[in-house]
Amino acid sequence: MNTATAPLRVTLLIGSNRHGRFGPVVADWLLDRLRDHDDLVPEVVDVAAADLPTTFEPTPQARAALAEITPKLAGADAFVVLTPEYNHSFPAGLKNLIDWHFTEWRAKPVALVSYGGLAGGLRATEHLRQVFAELHAVTVRDTVSFHNAGASFDDEGRLTDPSGPDAAAKTMLDQLVWWGRALREAKEKRPYDDV
Repeated sequence: MNTATAPLRVTLLIGSNRHGRFGPVVADWLLDRLRDHDDLVPEVVDVAAADLPTTFEPTPQARAALAEITPKLAGADAFVVLTPEYNHSFPAGLKNLIDWHFTEWRAKPVALVSYGGLAGGLRATEHLRQVFAELHAVTVRDTVSFHNAGASFDDEGRLTDPSGPDAAAKTMLDQLVWWGRALREAKEKRPYDDV
C-alpha cells in the first residue's frame, strides 16, 4: 500500500489514573470517533493499567509494562492524548509514561483531548504542549475539551449534545491526519535523526 495514503496507526493514551476516574467514558466516545475516521487505526495505552517505574531501577513488573507499551508508542504514526486536569495540570502517571520514552515521540503529531470542571482541562493541554515540544513532537492546534464533563454525558456514557464535541473531534482528527501523513512522508525522504 502507498504510505502516502495508508491509514495512520494512532495510539490513544488514556492519562487518568485515579480511583473512580471519568476517563474511560470520554475514551469510549473518542475511540468511536477514531474508528469512524477511515484514515486512522487506533490502539490504546491506559496509564492506569501500566505499572511503570518511578525510580531509576525498574522492577520486573515495570520492565514488563515498558516491554508492552514502548512498541505501541514506537510503532505509532500519531498520538491522541486524553487527559483530565489535576491541580491545574496533567496527571503524574501520564508524565511518567511520557518521560520513560524519548525517540518514540520524535517527529510525530499529537492531538490533545481534555476534560475537567469549569476549565475543561485546558490548562493540562497547555502544559502538555510544552512537554511534547521538548520531545520533538508536534501538537495539532485544535483540541477537544469537556467542561463539567460529568454533566456532558448521560448514565450510559453518551453525550447529551454531541454536535459540538463531534465537530471539534472531526477538525482535530483531520489536522492529525494531515500532520501524520506529512511527517511520515518527510521522515521517509529524510530521517529525523539527520536533523
